[in-house]
Amino acid sequence: MVWLLRKCEKCKGYTLRQDECPYCGGKVHIPHPAKFSPHDKYIKYRQALRGLDEIEKHGNRRNKKS
Repeated sequence: MVWLLRKCEKCKGYTLRQDECPYCGGKVHIPHPAKFSPHDKYIKYRQALRGLDEIEKHGNRRNKKS
């Protein structure tokens, strides 16, 4: 199935254009999540990346003392 809808990363608007946003000229991406499979062999890699993203956003809270 081909996804036609795109979302602008800059203004968060939706469009059918595949190259750039017609409103602000920003980069567009497909807003739909990937298909879920209980037999996903790459889930540990995605979870590790998600964990790294959380550490970058909020800092490593385990080592901080209040």
